[in-house]
Amino acid sequence: MFPERFSNLPAYAFPRLRALLDGHAPNEAHLDDLHRMTIGEPRHPFPDWVGDVLAQNVAGFANYPPNDGSPELLEAISGWAARRYGVTLDPATQIMALNGTREGLYNIAMALCPELKDGRHPIVLIPNPFYQVYMIAAISVGAEPVFVPATSETGHLPDYMSLPAEVLDRVAMAYICSPANPQGAIAHEDYWRDLIALAEKHDFRILADECYSEIYRDAPPPGALEIAARVGADPERVMLFNSLSKRSNLPGLRSGFVAGGPESMKRVKQLRAYSGAPLPLPLQRVAERIWADEAHVEENRALYQAKYKAADDIFGDVPGYAGPEAGFFLWLPVEDGEKAALRTWTEAGVQVLPGAYLSREVNGENPGKGYIRVAMVAPIEDMRRGLIRLRDCLYR
Repeated sequence: MFPERFSNLPAYAFPRLRALLDGHAPNEAHLDDLHRMTIGEPRHPFPDWVGDVLAQNVAGFANYPPNDGSPELLEAISGWAARRYGVTLDPATQIMALNGTREGLYNIAMALCPELKDGRHPIVLIPNPFYQVYMIAAISVGAEPVFVPATSETGHLPDYMSLPAEVLDRVAMAYICSPANPQGAIAHEDYWRDLIALAEKHDFRILADECYSEIYRDAPPPGALEIAARVGADPERVMLFNSLSKRSNLPGLRSGFVAGGPESMKRVKQLRAYSGAPLPLPLQRVAERIWADEAHVEENRALYQAKYKAADDIFGDVPGYAGPEAGFFLWLPVEDGEKAALRTWTEAGVQVLPGAYLSREVNGENPGKGYIRVAMVAPIEDMRRGLIRLRDCLYR
């Protein structure tokens, strides 16, 4: 009576963490200063005018919202993409608003993954560790998920280029997250060029999850559509996903978008007409303003850049430490992530996430087992106290 395809899924990361820590109290010395550094929920302020824009448009809750996004919102996203990446996207045919990017990252497989590729069962490539929706999307459409390790040896990005030709010929889609969650690695131009060439050769789509693109240490990360345009790739080859959750500290707004070639977007929009949950119109009005404003993004980025420096100062002498290029997570090496997470909670009052909970075991190996993920989202002084306590607990 229940689908077999979901029968072997482990519990999601955060219920697993609760099961690990439940029944274990933190050291009494730290009860008044606990640090929960597990969830990537931004805590920096969003623009103070957001409430005013929402209030001015509250009457829009009385109307069904445009399913694909209001023309004004699509224009604002197109304008942002032109400024950020130098690409021209037709708002009417190449962009669709999302109710958070997770919706789009799931439904893209529903809309575009074929039942067969050249008469064979299709493959969806997934970096390992990965955002869990990638796997569920592949399983839901009956594709075979192939998990490709993204480790220090591969620059914390999946080396899809090293896969055998017989695997690549079956690939229908390849997810890639840049900047990477959890490792903070950036796919630079050479990586994108190689991946796009591989996709052209073996005829698969690249699904580029770039939700952390505006939080970086130095230079802005290049985008997949940017490089695809530069090399003259098939416009249908790359689909871009981004949102306001990290860029603008508005995870509760649930405003994201997907962009790609007109033929791909036609099919994505058709599916959404039947199954989607569009963003309420007042929230779309807020999103219009947010995508058009960069001042708050620059302020937000400066706060994270100060946090990178603080983390480097605290962990700089820890063997194997590598500060992130982008994003707001630390990916810290430990002997065993679960044991480390339990120890930091009970001894130091700091909650972190075992890296194995973000990865899949393949051939007896889980590439996240020897790591913990630490979210740097709290105010900097709170974060600093938590990181110092974590360092002293695990590395001193």
